Amino acid sequence: MVQLRELDVRQILRDGGMPFQLIMDTVSSLDPGEGLRLHVIFQPVPLIRQLEQRGYSHVARKLSDDDWEIDFVPGDQAVEAEPAAPATEAIWPDPVWNLDLTDLPPPEPMERILARLETMESGEVLFALLNREPVFLFNELKDRGHEWIGNFDESGKVYRIMIRATPAGSDG
Repeated sequence: MVQLRELDVRQILRDGGMPFQLIMDTVSSLDPGEGLRLHVIFQPVPLIRQLEQRGYSHVARKLSDDDWEIDFVPGDQAVEAEPAAPATEAIWPDPVWNLDLTDLPPPEPMERILARLETMESGEVLFALLNREPVFLFNELKDRGHEWIGNFDESGKVYRIMIRATPAGSDG
């Protein structure tokens, strides 16, 4: 049985924060053979893909609508847990819109993203590249009930964000 270190980022996500760097720092600090039990409010497919590329396998369990528990273990260790039932609504589809907004000054990138989201169907995903972390956008997305995940690219100069549209008037 793999030893799992617990990390709960649910409140950070509910507050509109981006715990990606905290998660990656925690993964980097794991001892050989140690895994991570991550508590989140949605299934973070891009994070799962990234950790799979680093040799981790995972089991995701949806405990309630906004409560997920995901075990990441080194690929050479067996995951001793029941696989989650397929939850197709939790898997992010490929982006419908890809926006490169790196050449625009604030607040234009935020305005363009919010305007595009107004035209999108529920569940559709927008991907955008920005020249800085969009801290003001996070509050707007939270207020509108959209889901998002993002991080800086390898250069640390371009911020990548994926946003899943939620219909107006829904509680997300």
